[in-house]
Amino acid sequence: MKNAARKMEPNGSDRTDEGVERTLAEVGPRLRAARLERGVTLSALAEATGISVSTLSRLESGQRRATLELLLPLARAHQMPLDELVGAPEVGDPRVRAVPRKMEHMTVLPLTRQPGALQAYKMIIEPGKPCDGQRTHEGYEWIYVLSGRLRLLLADKDLVMRAGEAAEFDTRLPHWFGPADDAPVEVLSLFGRQGERMHVRARPASR
Repeated sequence: MKNAARKMEPNGSDRTDEGVERTLAEVGPRLRAARLERGVTLSALAEATGISVSTLSRLESGQRRATLELLLPLARAHQMPLDELVGAPEVGDPRVRAVPRKMEHMTVLPLTRQPGALQAYKMIIEPGKPCDGQRTHEGYEWIYVLSGRLRLLLADKDLVMRAGEAAEFDTRLPHWFGPADDAPVEVLSLFGRQGERMHVRARPASR
């Protein structure tokens, strides 16, 4: 009877445990992506949450197990719902239910819910966003202007992009972007880890 009970366990609790472990293992990349998206350093995040830099670094690298005590202040600091930070998908529903995150002069809608090499966001940037200096961080970004006019400062370049135009750049280059005039601008942003470039394939010309 003991052997039979042991054989039945993998059909239930074992699979559940594997799912929980997989979800917890994915928290680290989510935390790192959220921090990089906001352009926040580990030191600044440590000051905002009261969590040490070493603990934050171990959480992002997966060397420290995520706990509710650690995740709650991080969710508040990143202005993200806890379930989004953990990445708990709605079972059986493939639709991404984007929960907007409002920041000063900007609304961000995450369009991907699983951690990985590539994250997608829709950003609505209101006029009046100050150019508070160019930032650098690890990664590679591709941005596409959906509507409005976007000003992109990239190293020593000052560019104005219109709807339908796209740009891609190594985020280790100093950069900043925001509305080019007094109207909002909507952009689609794809962000990948360092060394991973986005490949955009043009539609074949019609004959």
